[in-house]
Amino acid sequence: MGFIEALKKGNTSSGVAALGNTALAGGKGLAAVFSGSGTMFASSMHSLADAVNQGFVYFGSVLAERPASEKFPTGFGRVINIFCMVAVIVVTIMAYETIKEGWHLLVEPKESEGFWVNMIVLIAAFVVDGAILLKAMKEIAKETSADKSEGVIKSAFTNVKNAAPATRLVFYEDLVATSSAVLAIIGILLAQFFGVLRADGVASIIIGLLMLFVAFRVGYDNMIGLIGVSAPAEVKDKITKLLLEREEVVDIEHIRMIQEGRLYHVEGSIELKKGITLTEADDIKYKMKELLLRQPEVADVILATIEDEGVLDKQEK
Repeated sequence: MGFIEALKKGNTSSGVAALGNTALAGGKGLAAVFSGSGTMFASSMHSLADAVNQGFVYFGSVLAERPASEKFPTGFGRVINIFCMVAVIVVTIMAYETIKEGWHLLVEPKESEGFWVNMIVLIAAFVVDGAILLKAMKEIAKETSADKSEGVIKSAFTNVKNAAPATRLVFYEDLVATSSAVLAIIGILLAQFFGVLRADGVASIIIGLLMLFVAFRVGYDNMIGLIGVSAPAEVKDKITKLLLEREEVVDIEHIRMIQEGRLYHVEGSIELKKGITLTEADDIKYKMKELLLRQPEVADVILATIEDEGVLDKQEK
């Protein structure tokens, strides 16, 4: 696989988000230097953290798509979890700096300049971050095969836990980024028109706390991903339903599904009707494996067949 082909396999949401937030971080940083606004500084730190993280995660998602090898037979899916954990450290550091700056402005409030510069940059940030957030929502719907009748927004919040680690990171970060732009606008408006200078510091602290929430949420998701977490109930239900739809399959003796990055490894044993020959059983097994491997969320399948024990274990037809 060539370099360009490998990049195309990376997580689209994180790649687009990295480019968008790089531009935003530069614009906000210049506005913060020009105006002295603490809220703008906090927002620029947030965009910088997002740009670094999402770029880092994008390249992690490219590496995670490498095929399995003899040395790494289960593939490289969990590489993305490692990259996301490093991204969490970056977010935490930026959150600390943001909260510290907000506290200074709360204790010693000061009047900022360049009102219109700040407003234009923040409105642009809201539009760009909102567009990235919408793309991440659409990516969640695509990755989780969500019900389209729910709508993009509701579907994203409902199914984000089942999305790829990189997509989850982009969703949470840009959800906070969009909210931060709104908070920053409110803080600047209060300081400019109502003389509430401490609003600048309060907004900065809230933005920093939201960044800490992202760090905790993403950190927890990727920690359990590194340990090895079982598939969500809905994914298990989908796979077991496919297995039980075949007429010769009477029951599922056991099934285990482990998540690797955005994909799942399936291991199980199915019970077949009595009287089926070994040749027929092998044929059924291979066809069932092919069926499962055609599912976009399945990486590999280990399937065994046994004769019906006469007792339903876990599933009923």
